[in-house]
Amino acid sequence: MAPTEIIVRRVPTPREFWIGLGRAFAGALIFAVPVLMTMEAWALGFHLHPLRLALFLAVTLPMLVLLHKYGGFRQTVALRDRIADAFVAILVAAVAAAAVFFIFGIVTVDMPLREVIGKIAVQVVPGSLGASLARAQLGPSLLEEEDIPEPGYTGELFLMVVGALFLSVNIAPTEEVVLIAYKMHPWQEIALVVVTLALMHAFVYEFEFRGSHSPEPGAGFVSIFFRYAIVGYVLVMLVNLYILWTFGRTDGAGFSETLSAVVVLSFPGALGAAVARLIL
Repeated sequence: MAPTEIIVRRVPTPREFWIGLGRAFAGALIFAVPVLMTMEAWALGFHLHPLRLALFLAVTLPMLVLLHKYGGFRQTVALRDRIADAFVAILVAAVAAAAVFFIFGIVTVDMPLREVIGKIAVQVVPGSLGASLARAQLGPSLLEEEDIPEPGYTGELFLMVVGALFLSVNIAPTEEVVLIAYKMHPWQEIALVVVTLALMHAFVYEFEFRGSHSPEPGAGFVSIFFRYAIVGYVLVMLVNLYILWTFGRTDGAGFSETLSAVVVLSFPGALGAAVARLIL
């Protein structure tokens, strides 16, 4: 009879707990600063449709749960622990955003509660991603030190979605996305797509950054390019379409205008997707 494997989890000390919590606050602030200090993002909290905002937050929670799996925690950790970590990241992001807004005077005590909640809720997505990445990447895990689970193909695509969401959500509230899309000619948009695809592939496989991926044995350039760059870019575009819809950027816009905005926003989103595969 094979011996039963017993997994012993070390309970963090109070000092480790507070260090981890402080690191999460630091990550929330660092990663959310572009949105925290963007006027268009403040306005979104006032006129953004509550159902769209609620759906955005609802989508964020399971994404955070999966992110903690690939962000440095052991694969054997119970699902309830990852769920708890996701809620902690959301709470940290909300508290950090509320504190900054209060100090900046963006949120005041005489402001309607709906507007206060809306302004803070817009910041929760980038802030919670920052808190999760800070706890997983900027310091040692509170659990036993083991190798991070190696994501498979689906896991790598998921990390690309997270990277695209994080970087795009910091830029999507700005008017510059719509302005750039309006000023570009169709041939320039096609050129941007080609450049974006080339950069996605080069960041991960050609530039030899720390964490760069080695091509799969026997896999040729065409196979890798289509499975990762092309599929990843399509996912980035879908993520950005959803973000633009959430922020009301597609309301009243035609197909060509919406597609142009998606292509423009997919440039930073694709870079975020490529970087996510390098650091996670």
